[in-house]
Amino acid sequence: MGNNLNRLKEKFAKKELVIGTTISTNCPTNSEILARCGYDFLWIDGEHGAMDNSDIDLHIMAACSTDCAPIVRVRWNDPVIVKPVLDMGPAGIIFPFIRTVEDVKLAVSSCRYPPAGIRGFGPRRANDYTFINGNEYLKSSESEPFIIIQVEHVDAVNNLEDILNVSGLDAIVVGPNDLSGSIGLLGKTRHSEVMKLYDKIAEYCRSKGILFGCATGVGDQEGIKEWINRGANLLAVDWDIGHLAFSGKHSYEVTLGIYNQLKNRK
Repeated sequence: MGNNLNRLKEKFAKKELVIGTTISTNCPTNSEILARCGYDFLWIDGEHGAMDNSDIDLHIMAACSTDCAPIVRVRWNDPVIVKPVLDMGPAGIIFPFIRTVEDVKLAVSSCRYPPAGIRGFGPRRANDYTFINGNEYLKSSESEPFIIIQVEHVDAVNNLEDILNVSGLDAIVVGPNDLSGSIGLLGKTRHSEVMKLYDKIAEYCRSKGILFGCATGVGDQEGIKEWINRGANLLAVDWDIGHLAFSGKHSYEVTLGIYNQLKNRK
């Protein structure tokens, strides 16, 4: 029972852009639908909103029924919070609000069994409910899940050169809103001072050969172009609520427009 991580790794190896979208609602139907839209991964958001571990488990199952990889953003960088999510077998874990080298070391250690880390042993879906050979599972767990940290505070940018030297880190994702807020410019994600931080992050990651990207939306098409031009390897674009709101509003406006056209002809 795969989590499609190998598909992501193949695209990264080919230097192709990996594109995902965020799941923030509880209903796994949303994951099943969006996973069929062509996205490479789903960013299952366990940090914000009302999602609990049972919801996360169902979202992972929904994604794994397709070619899409489930990646879970956990609520906090805490081994106790991360452990049950790991046992569900996601392709990757996103750790929010990382600021220091010590934060990254804890994140990596939380995802690996001894002696490489401190992860407790008790897989459920992660080892295909015991249908995977034990030795085979332990071997794969040395490089799974994919470990991603979020750079969303200026402290992380200031520490980034050392952060990127931590063994076991696979990728970083920029959180523009919180990053802008950390320098007193909350929401001004295209302010020149914030853009300088983006450029600095991209430069460090390219120099270290670390995969990087950003959480953004199609409403910021210039931003998408800029991240691609910076060499971004992955982008998380929009979210389930946004997809629903955009589609619903568009459908209403089209229907209303047709009605008004016909009404004016009478």
